[in-house]
Amino acid sequence: MKKILLFLSVFFTLLINAQAESYYNDVDLTADGLSLKENLATKTINAHTNILSYGWDALKATDVNPENSSEVLLIYGYSSSGTTARTRGINDNSGDQGDWNREHTYAKSLGNPNLGTSGPGADAHHLRPSDVQYNSQRGSLKFANGSGNSGSVSGGWYPGEEWKGDISRMMMYMYLRYGNQCLPKGVGVGNVNSIDANMIDLFLEWNAADPVSDFERQRNTYHDSNENYSQGNRNPFIDNAYLATRIWGGTPAEDSWGIYTSNDNEAPTVPTNVALSNATTSTIDASWTASEDNEAVSKYEVYANGTLNGETASTNYTLTGLSSNTSYAVTILAKDIANNKSDQSTAVNGTTLTDNEAPTVPTNITISNQTGASFRVNWTASTDNSTVTAYEVFIDGALNGSTANTSYDVTGLAISTTYSVRVLAKDSASNMSEQSTAVNGTTSDGSSDVSELFFSEYVEGSVENKALEIVNLTSNNIDLSPYTIKRQSEGNWESPLQLVGSITINDVYVIINGSTTLTKLHEEKDLEVADVTPMNFNGNDRVGLFKNDVLIDIIGDLDGTDMFAQNITLRRNNDITEPNTEYSEQGEWSYFPSNTVSDIGNYNGTLSVKDNSILNTFKIYPNPTNGNTIYIKTSNNTDVHIYNVLGKIVKSVKITANKNSIDVSKLSKGIYIVKMSIDNKSITKKLIKN
Repeated sequence: MKKILLFLSVFFTLLINAQAESYYNDVDLTADGLSLKENLATKTINAHTNILSYGWDALKATDVNPENSSEVLLIYGYSSSGTTARTRGINDNSGDQGDWNREHTYAKSLGNPNLGTSGPGADAHHLRPSDVQYNSQRGSLKFANGSGNSGSVSGGWYPGEEWKGDISRMMMYMYLRYGNQCLPKGVGVGNVNSIDANMIDLFLEWNAADPVSDFERQRNTYHDSNENYSQGNRNPFIDNAYLATRIWGGTPAEDSWGIYTSNDNEAPTVPTNVALSNATTSTIDASWTASEDNEAVSKYEVYANGTLNGETASTNYTLTGLSSNTSYAVTILAKDIANNKSDQSTAVNGTTLTDNEAPTVPTNITISNQTGASFRVNWTASTDNSTVTAYEVFIDGALNGSTANTSYDVTGLAISTTYSVRVLAKDSASNMSEQSTAVNGTTSDGSSDVSELFFSEYVEGSVENKALEIVNLTSNNIDLSPYTIKRQSEGNWESPLQLVGSITINDVYVIINGSTTLTKLHEEKDLEVADVTPMNFNGNDRVGLFKNDVLIDIIGDLDGTDMFAQNITLRRNNDITEPNTEYSEQGEWSYFPSNTVSDIGNYNGTLSVKDNSILNTFKIYPNPTNGNTIYIKTSNNTDVHIYNVLGKIVKSVKITANKNSIDVSKLSKGIYIVKMSIDNKSITKKLIKN
């Protein structure tokens, strides 16, 4: 919004900036690009603790005309004819002509799926008062560039000089908060951003051209308060418009915190006194004297033979993943928070040690997952002075195959037959251990083999961090051509996603949202889908696995609408071997914090015990809770840890059958993960505090 509304004092602006900056104390603001986007998205999502209804009260609190408390300001400003007022009486609200209505700043139908009037459709960071009739002229037009007052331009809608910056920052917020459902390219017309194909440069231009006003800051601060209609989260791009520049580039916006720009064009000095020590067969330690900068050095980049090995904020770093008996030229450069970089330091040479040592022999060989035609061999990892790179598995004395994992599936076997199994380990220098002691593995008679695929993991993390995993515990390799996945939104099954390829015995198939920023998901993917259902599911969407268009497995209760799995990872318990069209949250799934993907690509189950004895005694009540105390029903002495969705422990207690209450009064509203441990065995459950 243009500075015609800069009615508040400089002191007030500085006070708000200080409060805003402290809100991000747990965010790594030294990051840039899509890493910074992910950091801000995580903060924005998890701070959104109060889900508002689609009403007028929040707008009556946040959008008051600062020059007249009996009025609200109307988004879009004057029409081209000058007939539309920019204010309206605060209580003149309805859906009738002449009144103001709470309106989505862009048509909810442009969401994918439709924003509706709850969740994203009720988010106060993009609901604004608007003249009823004028808003109807905007209709479902996408935002487009123009000049002067607001109105229709070239088949799009221009919000006007007064409001285009506000609009751009709201679009960026919605993208952070709701990901694929609110893509900037879906609501605006412009060139695709070179860093992020979901962003358009138009919004970056508006963000820079129309700086943040005190009206925006005041509105933003309200939602980071304890008021009745505050959401709990802030719009980062109102707090500092330059955050958009740091993520997506483009025309530099104002850096209201002064931590990124402040006219700082001075690079840090070159790191000196680089020293290498403690060389092993695969690592070398490096240290150096700290660089100096007119502001502050934020990070150092460490290179080996010209290739970036990693970065650190300290003056010590261990280079890893090196080859044995190899010389490396190590250089360091320094960066400041304005991204000024020093030259690389003078190269210092170091050589890793020669590796003549074989890995230890694999131990604890066990056999599991027996079918009539296969079984899985498991073992404890070998150790080595450098790195174990592979294991070779022998069946009846003959090499059957190799793997980098500590398990291996032997297939093509005969029913009810016993085989001799041995394993050896190899390292990066091709040194080989002795073969392990032989163990026997026996196939089943095939009568109780698992007959069908099912979901084994569900990831609904921040922004686009979404994935599904399907496991094959049958005795056959499975062709996926009859299988599809669908999303059920508001009770309706949407367009199917056809699976391709096949799943081998005891293997998993991972489908990811291609816009995820989690490296692990990209590493494990078998199918990547971007901006297409069902892989833009949210925590209130049900996901179904279909075979020949018949539902065989589901995550979430069929036809349900509640928010049951937002910012959560679900793993199927290891005693589940068949699909189920009746979702059993307590009996079949365990919960993990947002963005937990460590087990993706490998299905070993999630309970640490096979039997259900702990599960049957572990109950949390009331759940959901809106009180200050919860109770754990258990017959054992139990360690309980409560985690927030970011994986941080927020409460730890010991309980017994007679002392089983837990004070949760200091926990804010939201979803938590409760982990209960007994004798090194544990299970996890979800807790909702309303």
